Amino acid sequence: MKKLIVIPTFNERDNIAELVKVIFILHSDVNILVVDDGSPDGTADVVKNMQKQYTNLHLLQRAGKQGLGKAYIAGFKWALVHDFDFIVEMDADWSHPPRYLKTMFELGLKNDFVIGSRYVSGGGAVNWSFFRQLISKFGSLYARLILRVKINDFTGGFNGWNKNVLQALDLDSISSDGYSFQIEIKYKAAMLGFKYIEFPILFEERREGQSKMSSAIVREAMVKVWKIRQNKQLLQSPASK
Repeated sequence: MKKLIVIPTFNERDNIAELVKVIFILHSDVNILVVDDGSPDGTADVVKNMQKQYTNLHLLQRAGKQGLGKAYIAGFKWALVHDFDFIVEMDADWSHPPRYLKTMFELGLKNDFVIGSRYVSGGGAVNWSFFRQLISKFGSLYARLILRVKINDFTGGFNGWNKNVLQALDLDSISSDGYSFQIEIKYKAAMLGFKYIEFPILFEERREGQSKMSSAIVREAMVKVWKIRQNKQLLQSPASK
């Protein structure tokens, strides 16, 4: 299985170098694609220097901050063009510990997509405030109740996708960002009939830098869930396409 980890970055200079090193120590056979949105702190320069050492480290530079959802879409398209079989979404800030990649890859052999879940037995979040945990749990519960799909962690960003799922999705039609991007892509994949599984992870607080989460992203997700549900009739199963 040809594996790619897509890591979007914006001002992650203090995190990306060590994260890349640890991933390659654990999984020397994977490829990593960093999708950088013109980070003013020089994140892309750090990656370019590391490419001298790691031939399976790739960099996709975009002009300015365009949003997490669009960064992942760009990464997914790059992965499909370069014929990768299994594509993992992963944050640059260490909130998704690399130790879980082994389980992600193993489950990807038997499932169409895999969700690293905070909200199944054994999962959770470390060093989060009560308020942040409340917002996160409410976001996933809210999406699950409205969309009527039994996914426990709709908003989490540590997910793995077999290429057949990404090929079946109309990536250009996905307009969400932040929380709602994760909700929309999981919902569409589930509604297309793809097999998925959740496994427990402990989500850790970022090591360096500032969180990209904002009240605007939360508000967008709450509104976007209803739009996603209204567009249900536009979905077709892979067999019908």
